[in-house]
Amino acid sequence: MDQSIFRITKELSDLQKDSDLSLAVACRDADVRNVMAMIIGPHDTPYEFGFFEFAFKINQEYPRKSPQVTATTTNEGRTRFNPNIYANGKVCLSILGTWRGSSKEQWSAAQGLESILLSIQSLMSMNPYENEPGFEDAKEAHDKKNQKDYIQKIRHETIRISVVHRLEQYLGINPDGTASPENGNEESGSSADNDMDGDEEFVPFEPFKDLCKRRFLWYYDSYLAAVEKGKSEVEENQTFARMPFESQGNGMQGKFNYPELEKRLKAIKAALDAETEGWAAEGLEAKIQDTTVAVNLQRQYEQVVEYFKRQDLAHNVELVDGNPFVWLITYFGKPMTNLDGGLFRIRLCFSPRFPTEQPRAKFETRIFHHRIAADGTPCYFASLSRREDVRTHIEAIIDALEEENPAYDPRTLVNPEAFKLFWGSPDDRKMYNRRLRRSVQQSME
Repeated sequence: MDQSIFRITKELSDLQKDSDLSLAVACRDADVRNVMAMIIGPHDTPYEFGFFEFAFKINQEYPRKSPQVTATTTNEGRTRFNPNIYANGKVCLSILGTWRGSSKEQWSAAQGLESILLSIQSLMSMNPYENEPGFEDAKEAHDKKNQKDYIQKIRHETIRISVVHRLEQYLGINPDGTASPENGNEESGSSADNDMDGDEEFVPFEPFKDLCKRRFLWYYDSYLAAVEKGKSEVEENQTFARMPFESQGNGMQGKFNYPELEKRLKAIKAALDAETEGWAAEGLEAKIQDTTVAVNLQRQYEQVVEYFKRQDLAHNVELVDGNPFVWLITYFGKPMTNLDGGLFRIRLCFSPRFPTEQPRAKFETRIFHHRIAADGTPCYFASLSRREDVRTHIEAIIDALEEENPAYDPRTLVNPEAFKLFWGSPDDRKMYNRRLRRSVQQSME
């Protein structure tokens, strides 16, 4: 095997096995030199929980020479999301040879795809305006005004372009891009589609479609919170301020319209919920047809039931209406913990395209927990290497629920109110425990 191919394949495998909740990579099976990557915007930045996609072209001299990296979440070449990430997709980084830097910042064979992604992610900072060369020479008062204006419009466009429009395309909502024409800057297509003109049989390569749908459900309340914050800071239809480093065709132009974004976010949430419900009907049809997925899920259900019996676990699993695509899990709270005595019902829905589309879980019994969204969606991570194993998903959900001393990880921020209390002061933690216990007690009523 070509040494560069071997290196790329290993790096992709390592990244896909990793539990990093903010980076993802994929490629077509026969084309490992063309890699798609996604960075989920860091917490507490204007890029928070946005979906930013990048294309890697890796030459035969890799890893002696760095790949070519292009940003593809650019509003079809109309939006510059960072002083170092241009509207035309150029990514300015010294390790890529696209920006000047010291010898210590140059590319070396010891670096790889992950180091590039982490370097790009570091550009998505709390104050990206500081990435602009010459920032240190700017006048303080004027500079502070620019910083604030820049943060505001990045937050707005992160939600509009990287989240809302992407999910609308995935779900077939407003396919002509005319949902909010008053903005005057709606994009007509998604750079993430990676289409090839003139090839009618070409199927768009959308490796992160399912990932973005599931993460949207995780971060939905955070998106709404960002919208509320934006409403309080800017006027509706206020024009974006132009930054000194922006130019025609390489900037971020538009107007603020948070009320419109809020409506579109809610429409996406409703569409995702409807899609999940639709899986049940599709599943029953698949069961009748005795499809491979239906047979597999039925067999896995029987194996999980037997496993719980052998392990003498109190948890119960049953199929809803005998449908192998809809499981109902009854979870009994772990003794000697804040969950002790609780009785929670968790619905696990499967797509007829499982495991390409991963299952979606929801707590039907209300619970106040920092890893469970207000609508009951749990934030859990099942190993990609075992994503076809349903028991892995169930155990990952239970682990997330029961973990008593987790490491601080803002990527799991799915319930802003509970998360703030859980990681707040000692008094905040006491309040969190009281509210959790109250929801546990209510689960038994």
